[in-house]
Amino acid sequence: MRLRFPMKSAVLAFAIFLVFIPLFSVGIRMIPGRLTAVSATVGNGFDLGSFVEAPEYRNGKECVSQSLNRENFVSSCDASLVHVAMTLDSEYLRGSIAAVHSMLRHASCPENVFFHLIAAEFDPASPRVLSQLVRSTFPSLNFKVYIFREDTVINLISSSIRQALENPLNYARNYLGDILDPCVDRVIYLDSDIIVVDDITKLWNTSLTGSRIIGAPEYCHANFTKYFTSGFWSDPALPGFFSGRKPCYFNTGVMVMDLVRWREGNYREKLETWMQIQKKKRIYDLGSLPPFLLVFAGNVEAIDHRWNQHGLGGDNVRGSCRSLHKGPVSLLHWSGKGKPWVRLDEKRPCPLDHLWEPYDLYEHKIERAKDQSLFGFSSLSELTEDSSFF
Repeated sequence: MRLRFPMKSAVLAFAIFLVFIPLFSVGIRMIPGRLTAVSATVGNGFDLGSFVEAPEYRNGKECVSQSLNRENFVSSCDASLVHVAMTLDSEYLRGSIAAVHSMLRHASCPENVFFHLIAAEFDPASPRVLSQLVRSTFPSLNFKVYIFREDTVINLISSSIRQALENPLNYARNYLGDILDPCVDRVIYLDSDIIVVDDITKLWNTSLTGSRIIGAPEYCHANFTKYFTSGFWSDPALPGFFSGRKPCYFNTGVMVMDLVRWREGNYREKLETWMQIQKKKRIYDLGSLPPFLLVFAGNVEAIDHRWNQHGLGGDNVRGSCRSLHKGPVSLLHWSGKGKPWVRLDEKRPCPLDHLWEPYDLYEHKIERAKDQSLFGFSSLSELTEDSSFF
């Protein structure tokens, strides 16, 4: 007999699991954060809002790191650490903070994670202000902020199906080999609209076999042709670039990357070449994704789908609600138009947005929570009346 669980019950059960799982993670010691808030308002009046200081997640005795044995100095070059790269900007700051919080909360050795945060040179909030806010929210976080010069790519960007996809910072992943310190040989790249509900070390331990440069969950059942225009497929030469490969769609919001091979193979230039072709002849509509498909599809290390439950933001036009894919979940990804913090603030959340909420450190959400029901239930009686939960 198959049991069917209503969406609200499934979300509540999963949310309870997420809240309590850190208590059983080996190696973590959690010290509650202070009930103070940090905020920033930049010179042009742009308010970043206030964030509550995160709990302090410390390594247990089972965790070992060479850096941590040297007077608590942590180097961005330490290959024994887990290296995570993300963008950091004023618009998606709340998502980035929640993503970092989720990784620390579920990491087996949180002090062994190093964050490489990439901020745009001309963000309304300067990289310096963003860095200060991250430090205030996570006082013991191992991180470094890099400045991305938007003029590096701005003349290569074509119009997209959604304006947000034209943001130059979306293309920072193309330049990781140049932006990050040359000593960084390997990195996990993650979008800012994700939360990780598993130990990030498991993803870090992915082996890139053969000559593969990147690893990512692949979706070979997806209609690969739709990611390119009819002009691409009707061209006498362009489709031939997939010759000898079996290309599958993959989402670039979660990638394990070998930066040594990336730099040696000049993959930045390969991606730029396709962007230049796009400027002359429109061959795709979806921002920064298609060049990655053109260069890597068919030669990607396949990672378990649990590491990118993507599409939770709905499509690129309506941003409608989506449900989880079948199977276990280690990472939830709100790719698409809808973002959980926006929908929660507007009091029109999708059921799965409540799974993101426990990691949100934005101060104002605490006041909002007082007026809202637990995980979307209007009352405790509604929860208990849902007998299928028990």
